[in-house]
Amino acid sequence: MSSVDLAAEPRHTDYLIEPMTPHDLLEVVEIEEACRLSLWGWDSYYGELARPEAIMIVARRARADKQTGHALYGFLSARVSAQELHINNIGVHEAARRRGVGDALMRVAVTTAMRQGAHAAILEVRAGNVAAQSLYRRYGFEVVGRRRQYYRDPPEDALLMRASLKSPT
Repeated sequence: MSSVDLAAEPRHTDYLIEPMTPHDLLEVVEIEEACRLSLWGWDSYYGELARPEAIMIVARRARADKQTGHALYGFLSARVSAQELHINNIGVHEAARRRGVGDALMRVAVTTAMRQGAHAAILEVRAGNVAAQSLYRRYGFEVVGRRRQYYRDPPEDALLMRASLKSPT
């Protein structure tokens, strides 16, 4: 796995941004399913962990939830190829939303990708996911296309978003 620029993210009181490990994958898949993302599954994430161009990070709770045993608030899976960051999946537990987790994951991914020479970024997002689109726009993403019926559960179009990489404002 590529080295991750964790210095890019300030400390938080209830979570840390850390590299994803194989031990995180069951919980990553749970978050993926709960967020209705493009389903990659355990095997795909495990394969990505070995790729040097992959950026695989998690937002790890300072303390695991005593009732559920959950240790993660969210995750981000991306890859840098041909000087472009492709964000494959980003998911945050519903209970952890609006606490800066998604922003923290994006900040580390973008900073890491820029350090690796990426000049642009691309991603797909549900057409109805206004909150995620707002986050991406803060990083300079703009809608450049639409993928009809990209998502299956429930069926929904994806907006294709692209950005020139620069530090967030």
